[in-house]
Amino acid sequence: MVRRILLGSQLRRLRESRGITREAAGYSIRASESKISRMELGRVSFKARDVEDLLTLYGVSDEMERGSLLGLAREANVAGWWHSFGDVLPGWFQTYIGLEGAASLIRVYEVQFVHGLLQTEAYAHAVVSRGMPDASHAEIDRRVALRLERQKVLVSESAPQFHAVLDEAALRRPYGDRSVMRGQLRHLIEISEHANVTLQVMPFSFGGHAGESGAFTMLSFPESDLSDVVYLEQLTSALYLDKREEVGQYARVMERLREDSPDPAESRDLLRGLIQLT
Repeated sequence: MVRRILLGSQLRRLRESRGITREAAGYSIRASESKISRMELGRVSFKARDVEDLLTLYGVSDEMERGSLLGLAREANVAGWWHSFGDVLPGWFQTYIGLEGAASLIRVYEVQFVHGLLQTEAYAHAVVSRGMPDASHAEIDRRVALRLERQKVLVSESAPQFHAVLDEAALRRPYGDRSVMRGQLRHLIEISEHANVTLQVMPFSFGGHAGESGAFTMLSFPESDLSDVVYLEQLTSALYLDKREEVGQYARVMERLREDSPDPAESRDLLRGLIQLT
């Protein structure tokens, strides 16, 4: 997904710099104007022949530049690891996993439950079971396995910075029995000590706060060509926001949540207190 977006944005810049319309570009590869638009937005796969023809049309003759872009096209068509979970993975969430895996900074606010990247196996099993009461044991196990596989991004060599603000409601709402909840709270304390993880808890005692609109995730990328993306999950689909003004509003909300929540050390104290109450 990220490689598609990168390649698409570079093709768009090349086309615009030559003053070529989408209609003309589409004609050169025997495609429609809308196909060029989808390519430039990274929403479709790329055929090497189409990319070669577009580069020729755009006057790109340098072999190194052509080779780099054609290599990006090949990489963009390689299926991600998550495609092996296609039986339990909705199409709209595949996009998110691709973006999550490529992000250099992930910022989240959660109010219903602990964020998926921070869940223990037992807690994740309880969350999936509660959310899908009619699912088979095999399907639940597959969905939990997918969640645990996603978590590897936080401990990879290119692990992103991860900043989470969890509403106290997410920590008090029980999923599973007491031992599951205690294990989850201990896990949060442990993982919050990792150098790339910042975890804060928004306590009930603060009262109303900036996160009134609900949970959201913000993804930032190391590539300057990629704008920040806000991910909003719904019951049967998701929204991906990348307009600067919309992303800016969520960034301001996240900053206020960070400022108003206890710092990571105090948040760990809150977690320890919740363990005693569980």
